[in-house]
Amino acid sequence: MSSTEDPRRVDAGSVADAIRERIATGAYAPGQRLVEADLIEEHGVGRGAVRTALIQLEQAGLVERVANRGARVRMIEIDEAVRLMEVRMVVEGLCAAKAAENATPADIRELRAIASAMTQAVGAGEPTVYSNLNAQLHDTVRRIADQHVATEVLLGLQARNVRHQFRLAMRPGRPQVSLPEHLALIDEICAKDPGAADRAARRHVASVIEAMRA
Repeated sequence: MSSTEDPRRVDAGSVADAIRERIATGAYAPGQRLVEADLIEEHGVGRGAVRTALIQLEQAGLVERVANRGARVRMIEIDEAVRLMEVRMVVEGLCAAKAAENATPADIRELRAIASAMTQAVGAGEPTVYSNLNAQLHDTVRRIADQHVATEVLLGLQARNVRHQFRLAMRPGRPQVSLPEHLALIDEICAKDPGAADRAARRHVASVIEAMRA
């Protein structure tokens, strides 16, 4: 923090990041109240920082304020979830293409290791392990892509859509459908083919949209 930076703004940003992470991971459920007193105690900051953080999250579409009830995690209906995924399809394609351009031999080894672990998890019938590896894969692709604006967009979309993504990930038979899509994405990035990687990412997200609509 610079000597001229307002510490209250830094505190608010840290609280907002922490709440955003809990929404993204499902630790805070859709519709759950966010009690200011609890957040103040949990994060060790003042009321002003917490209120500023909640305003930031409201502007990002993650939190809503209810008259006489305070703030709560915003619920996303299926139609909006689909629209969010349509935007995500384009940005995921961009990140995949950038990752294909940037991938180093070490990155390729990491992606291949994730592919092997995902295949083993599906074969062993471990959907939670597979879901965690899915998140690891997308995190890795974003890191390799090194496109920070796209990453910010994707994390915001992911946080807003977490309930539907979690329900879909736990649907029986879903890992068997998504595994070949993920393996194809990994293959194209490792082949360093940006156009093919873009198309593979878009096909995967299109499949997610179709499953959500179903």
